[in-house]
Amino acid sequence: MPDDFAPTPTTLTTADGLSLEAQWAVPLKHRAKVVVAHPHPQHGGNMHSLVVSTLFAHLIGSDCAVLRFNFRGVGRSEGEHDFGEGEQLDVRAAVDSLAQSGDAQCPLVLAGWSFGADLALTCDAPELAGWFLVAPPLRVLGDERFKAAPDPRPKWLAIPERDQFNPPDQAQVAIADWTNAEIHPISGADHFLVGRTDKLNALIDSFLSAL
Repeated sequence: MPDDFAPTPTTLTTADGLSLEAQWAVPLKHRAKVVVAHPHPQHGGNMHSLVVSTLFAHLIGSDCAVLRFNFRGVGRSEGEHDFGEGEQLDVRAAVDSLAQSGDAQCPLVLAGWSFGADLALTCDAPELAGWFLVAPPLRVLGDERFKAAPDPRPKWLAIPERDQFNPPDQAQVAIADWTNAEIHPISGADHFLVGRTDKLNALIDSFLSAL
């Protein structure tokens, strides 16, 4: 792995003044920039969780700039869990940080897994080119908080075939009135995607290529 691809620690500052633990890699040349948000903190989620770590490592090796972070109250991040409210500021801090780094002409994508996917949907920052959402339960916050839903920019939902919380058929109904949103089932996978993360890597590559 080239030196300029090596992930390094960084710190994010939220609009309400909290310092968040984060890690990023911004190679000198990159084709896209991706922020990845982790699953629910109250169920053990953090920036080292399986899907986040898999996407982070894959994107680093695929000519992308990538940033992952711990939500407030997780790891070395300041603050306390705020049930999806303050965490919206955490997501925006991550997006702002990566948007201001690297090549301004590269598309910037906001990705997340589970709780992180739902929180990603609350952010409609103008810098974003689209959203890549892995197993969003679509229940962490009310639908009115999903600012991305009516947005014309592309949204791909990678939904495990056997998801315990929001399987593909249920997700399809939930997003029926969204704009430019697609369901992409992950065959043989449940919500935790053990043994199926290679399919996510291929899918996010296709998404980035389509931007």
